[in-house]
Amino acid sequence: MNNASNLGRLAGRFSLGLIAAILLLAWLNLPGGPFGGSGYLHMLENLPAPGAWLRWVLGDISEMAFYKHELASLGLLVGAGLAHWAHRRGKAWQGFAICYGSGLWPWLTGSALLGLLLSNLLWGWSVPRYGWQPTFAAFVSVPAATVLLFGAGKRIAVSGAVMGALLVTPLCLLLVNFVCNPLDLPAVIGNVLGMAGGSIMAFTFYRRWPALVKPEPPMMTAASVSAPKAGKHGLTWGMRRVLADFSEAPFFGNEWASLGLLLGVLLAYGLNPAGPVYGSDLLLPILAAQALASAIGVGVWRRQWIARGWYPTYIPIVSVAPAAVLVHGGGTLVVIASALLGALLAPPLAVALSRRVPGHMHPYIGNVLSMALSTVLIVPLIGWLTRVL
Repeated sequence: MNNASNLGRLAGRFSLGLIAAILLLAWLNLPGGPFGGSGYLHMLENLPAPGAWLRWVLGDISEMAFYKHELASLGLLVGAGLAHWAHRRGKAWQGFAICYGSGLWPWLTGSALLGLLLSNLLWGWSVPRYGWQPTFAAFVSVPAATVLLFGAGKRIAVSGAVMGALLVTPLCLLLVNFVCNPLDLPAVIGNVLGMAGGSIMAFTFYRRWPALVKPEPPMMTAASVSAPKAGKHGLTWGMRRVLADFSEAPFFGNEWASLGLLLGVLLAYGLNPAGPVYGSDLLLPILAAQALASAIGVGVWRRQWIARGWYPTYIPIVSVAPAAVLVHGGGTLVVIASALLGALLAPPLAVALSRRVPGHMHPYIGNVLSMALSTVLIVPLIGWLTRVL
C-alpha cells in the first residue's frame, strides 16, 4: 500500500513538474519575451530549434480541441490539477469529479504525458519534413484508457504510454498522410481512426499478455459512473456540463480543467490571434460551434444523462464542429449546422458503437469511431449546404 502511495506521489510530482515547465513557457510567451507571442507558422518555420520543439510538444496537450497552443495546455493541466486537489479533499466546489471520480488523475496524466513525449521522440522527425503531424494522439487515447481500465501502477502507466507511442501515433501518421491528405479529408478522421485501431491492438496485447498491466478489480469508468438524481439536472447543471465537455477528450470531464483550457487559449488569442488553431484566426467561430454543439447535445440528450449518468455529448466538440469550421470557414451557417448535426448524430452513434466494443477494451473506442463517421458524413454535407444556400 505504501509503495502504491509513493508511486502515486511520484506520478503527481512528474505531472506538476511539467505544469511548472509550461508556466515558464507562458512567461516566455508574453510580449517582450523570447517567443514574444509568435504565431503558429513562426513556430513551424523554426523547427527543429529547441524552443520551437518545446512549443510544439506542449501544444500537443491541447491539440485534441484543435487549439494547439502551450498556453491552452497550461490552463488545462493547472485546472485539472486544481480539480484533483479539490476532489481528494472533498471540496464542494470541485465540480464533476475529475476522471469520473476514480482518483487516478496523477497516474492517467503521467501516462498520457509520457506517451506524448515518447511519440514526439519517435515520430517528431516527420513534423519539420511534412508540416503538421498528429504527434498528439497518444495523449488522448491508449495511455489514459489503460489507466482507467486497469488502475494505478507504474507498470500499467508505462505500458499504456509505450503502446500509445508505438501503436496509436504511427497509425495516425499513416492514415493522415496516405488516406486523408490524398482524398482531401479532414485530418481528424485519420487521427481518431488511428486511435481506435491502435487501441484495439493495445487491448488485444493486454489480454494476451496480462503481465503488461497486472489486471486489478475493474476501476470506475465513464460508462459506469452512477447517475445523479434527476432533480439535479436543471439549468445550472446543464451549463456546468457544457463547460465540462471541453475537457472530456483527455478523460478529465471537469469544469475547472475546461475553464483553464479556455482561459489559456483566449489568452493566447489575445497575445496573437495567429497563435492558436494553426494560425487560422478561426478560434472564435470554433469556440462558438463547440459550445453550441455541447449545449444542444446536453439539452437534447438530457434524459440519457439522467438515465446513464454519463453520455458522450462532447464528441462534436473535438471532431465535427472544429473540422467543419476549418474546412468551410467560420460563417454562421457552418457554425450552426455543424453544431446541430454533430450534437444530434454523434452521441447516439457513439453509444451504439460502444455497446459493441468487447468487454476487455475501453468503450471509448466507440466514441472515436463515432467521431470519424460523424465527420465523414457531416462535413461534406455542410459544404453542400454552403453552396446551395
